[in-house]
Amino acid sequence: MTATDPALTALSQGWCALSLLHGRIEAHIERALQAGHGLSVREYSLLDVLSRQHEGDGGHLQMKQVADAVVLSQSATTRLVTRLEDRGLLERYLCPTDRRGIYTNVTAAGLKLLDEARPTNDAALREALDEAARNPDLAPLVRVVETLKTPVPA
Repeated sequence: MTATDPALTALSQGWCALSLLHGRIEAHIERALQAGHGLSVREYSLLDVLSRQHEGDGGHLQMKQVADAVVLSQSATTRLVTRLEDRGLLERYLCPTDRRGIYTNVTAAGLKLLDEARPTNDAALREALDEAARNPDLAPLVRVVETLKTPVPA
């Protein structure tokens, strides 16, 4: 393939459209979450991921799993956890069976904030998708997003 190959150009254009859609959605949700709840998209995502943990086998996520789920490096995830812990929204404790492991749980205050922010997140997502659907270049991608039923594995 050459740089002027039509297949490569189409692939590049598709990637640019997907990137544009993602950026617009994330920016719209970010503004809504910041204005309404003082949360960033990443903070909201982290609280959401950690709120789904449970006791028992496979219940708690390792920091690498959390980092993968919120699409951040492990060091950026650790900094994010620390910021939310400083705000009283998360707590860390040692794994009872492996003293090297550290678990992170959402506090009652974190769960309350997450519950309050969820409708804002959902409404902002819907608004961003509706706005993007009016763009002929993004409309096909919006339709794909709207028809996805299965969560993407982390």
